[in-house]
Amino acid sequence: MTLRAMIALLAAAALTACSASLPKLSVPKLKIPRVHKVRVQQGNLIEQDMIDSLKPGMTRSQVAFVMGQPIAPNTFNRDRWDYIYTLDVPGVLQEEKRISLHFEDGKLAYFTGEYLPSGQQPPE
Repeated sequence: MTLRAMIALLAAAALTACSASLPKLSVPKLKIPRVHKVRVQQGNLIEQDMIDSLKPGMTRSQVAFVMGQPIAPNTFNRDRWDYIYTLDVPGVLQEEKRISLHFEDGKLAYFTGEYLPSGQQPPE
């Protein structure tokens, strides 16, 4: 036998002898953490009390005080402000709300979208 083969044989014998004499150790189960689902909110937060505060005839600055400036102003129509709010919780909830405010002569004329003033019935 060559020297290399003899060393390899002795090393293998030593390792098996060591493993046989050691007591069995129990390895604790690892708990794998769950993936965190990030809640993503984008746009202007729109609440019902903000909608209830809107009155026809309000100036742009009064509307901006109540609603805030729109995130993405309408570049084609300065007399229309669009507010969009999205909420996304992966696998649980996906919500999108919109409202458009229309101005005439610098004053709030009317608004359209998914919000109505409290007490007003949706058109059928």
